[in-house]
Amino acid sequence: MADQLICQCRKRLSKGFEVEADLRIPLRQAPVTVLFGPSGSGKTTLLRMLAGLERPDAGSIVFRERPWFDGARKIHLPPRQRRAGFLFQDYALFPHLTVAENVAYAASRETARKLLDTFGLAELAASKPRAISGGQQQRVALARALAAQPALLLLDEPLSALDASTRSRTRYELRRMLLAGGVPSIVVTHDRMEAVALGDWMAVMVDGRIRQTGPVQEVFRRPADPQVAESVGVENVLAAEIAGRESGLLVLQVNGQVGGARIQCVDSGETGPVFACIRAEDVTITRQMDQVSSARNRLAGRVRAVIPEGAVARVELDCGFPLVALVTAQSAAELALREGENVSAVVKATSVHLAAHTWIGGAA
Repeated sequence: MADQLICQCRKRLSKGFEVEADLRIPLRQAPVTVLFGPSGSGKTTLLRMLAGLERPDAGSIVFRERPWFDGARKIHLPPRQRRAGFLFQDYALFPHLTVAENVAYAASRETARKLLDTFGLAELAASKPRAISGGQQQRVALARALAAQPALLLLDEPLSALDASTRSRTRYELRRMLLAGGVPSIVVTHDRMEAVALGDWMAVMVDGRIRQTGPVQEVFRRPADPQVAESVGVENVLAAEIAGRESGLLVLQVNGQVGGARIQCVDSGETGPVFACIRAEDVTITRQMDQVSSARNRLAGRVRAVIPEGAVARVELDCGFPLVALVTAQSAAELALREGENVSAVVKATSVHLAAHTWIGGAA
């Protein structure tokens, strides 16, 4: 397909860490792609290779059928020939220029004026960067990046310089601005809320490799392996064996212990050892052990700990295996949950997702 970004490149960094990225982004389906993963996973290095600021050791990068890098053919286009805009974490605004002059640095005054209007900066046109807020500086930096009419916009942790409350308010505004700019964008972040708020498409990077790509909600709901599950915040990743099949459901033996706890999930054709992934918010706690419901999994458990986290409470259970539930603080109070008490944990079969038994200890 012509409308793709394809990156298959490798670069060894200091101390032996290697980035080996195999990334394909369908640009038409993905106005905003989130490059997601824990700190130190290689996200910024990959972004810099896409921008032309770092040269891969081998491989290729192709944007809309145009080679930006090809190690075998000795092609390495500099950033200006790639027309890739790069928005740094600290925005890198020119402190001696006004807002209008910053935006017009790489564009005509007419283009700059339109961008000032688009991003609500017209009233700040005569101000210097030090005189405006962090959120406003971000808008100026984004407008300046778009002023050069890039083919691709790259943003490295664009909200990290903002305080927590400003960052929360700015997420959706940033997505609106990215869509208004009309340029495909790749945003690096390790923040789950930012990933959900900003992205259409998501690429998860762990230990220097792309482990899963797809629509944001699909990746969060159906992580491909235990490391992706951990990265996207799935609290319960349970090693299990398939013990049987019945009526379109799989019966899983958790921890592979004969006579141990069993759970059921939808049968999607898996075989062999698997990991059962269950989000904490999909676990319901009740004191009514024999209550009739449509949920397939009702597990007797004992409360190990109740940890308040603001409006919610994290409840750690022993159900023959560790299980974490996330309930509202009000529910925890109404149930009078205390360490050592017996409860029942309820999980729908449709809330159990299976991940392949791969990438253990960093090896396939």
